[in-house]
Amino acid sequence: MPFREINSKMVEATVQPGQRMFSQRGAMLAYKGEVSFTPNIQGGQGGIGSMIGRRMAGEATPLMTVEGSGTVMFGHGGHHIQVITLSGDTLYVEADRLLAFDGTLEQGTMFMGSQGGVMGMVRGQVTGQGLFTTTLKGHGAVAVMAHGGVIEIPITPQRPVHVDPQAYVAHHGDVRNRLSTALGWRDMVGRGSGEAFQLELSGSGAVYVQASEEKL
Repeated sequence: MPFREINSKMVEATVQPGQRMFSQRGAMLAYKGEVSFTPNIQGGQGGIGSMIGRRMAGEATPLMTVEGSGTVMFGHGGHHIQVITLSGDTLYVEADRLLAFDGTLEQGTMFMGSQGGVMGMVRGQVTGQGLFTTTLKGHGAVAVMAHGGVIEIPITPQRPVHVDPQAYVAHHGDVRNRLSTALGWRDMVGRGSGEAFQLELSGSGAVYVQASEEKL
């Protein structure tokens, strides 16, 4: 279910009978046709296990199931919107950044520590992001929110990418992440997180970076 970008802060999706999509509650701006919006209590395509995983992760972002026949316009808080198309791979994204996504995508939860050991856990403490992150896998489209627009940066085995953790939005592909320090311990005393820490992503895939260090 592709999204059509109306402008940098609004997207439109076509809803067809027999298909469904999920959106963050409060993200619907307007719609045309016979479309229904119901609270989602089954954890998306991932089922009840996905819902339990999100609750354990402390991700309280509520979802709506969108079904029927018509078109729906989405936007939220004036945030910039980036549409990401998945072709069988997995997207890793914080739950509160999800605006809307195809119901065909399998939703799950991943413990960040499993992708970066202790440093993955430290990332959650330093950046304010959860130790868990939401995963969306399969073929379909995802609309995510960010501050100030988003740029997609390719990640290759020969060239890892270093990102300010506050500017990180999402990533996909066969990618590992770890938190590293750009300064020595003595230099970090009295500093905030800022550029003292870098999120290093290596492997094959892409990372999405926002033009701001502000969280949603």
